Amino acid sequence: MAKHRAGLLCSWRLGLVVILLSGCGYQFQVGGPGPTIGEEPEAVPPEEAPRMAIPIFENTTFQPNLELKYTNYARDEFAAGGGVRVVSGSDPADLVLKGKVVSVSIPSLSFTQTTTLESRVTVTVYASVEDVRTGNVIWTEHATASSEFFVTNDLQFNRALQDRALEQSGRYIAEDLASRFLHHLDLSRQPTAGTR
Repeated sequence: MAKHRAGLLCSWRLGLVVILLSGCGYQFQVGGPGPTIGEEPEAVPPEEAPRMAIPIFENTTFQPNLELKYTNYARDEFAAGGGVRVVSGSDPADLVLKGKVVSVSIPSLSFTQTTTLESRVTVTVYASVEDVRTGNVIWTEHATASSEFFVTNDLQFNRALQDRALEQSGRYIAEDLASRFLHHLDLSRQPTAGTR
């Protein structure tokens, strides 16, 4: 009997603790830029950032309209965080980013003997940046991104899922290229050891 009361008392206390903790309203959020290692590069004022033109990408795959979507993703990402001012085709530019959608593969990830259950879209894009004044290529990169999707019995819905995976891969690639180019610009702005 005493063991039963002790067990009930313990259960009651545990239940009270759970109720109190679940209703306390604590929320954890992360804010601010976070820690940095070494010297943080000086921010370049927007008016001093190089002007970059991004013409329509070349598409060497059989997937239609990727060149338009991927170009728009690149323009958005480079304008938001690539350390450049993206300009339209008619405006003067210091740099030109040229992109090419090189390959798209859609292998099956999981399947039965008769049906594909899950597929992956993998896209590779080649990008280069040219200095307009000299005509020299100052930066080149290959970027690859993947996105998975489940396959259903509805062919039209499968195509929509595949298109969404292609778009998601394009956004990942644009974000990756913009980040790498910003890193390239930061390195090129840092003084060398002999010039300090």
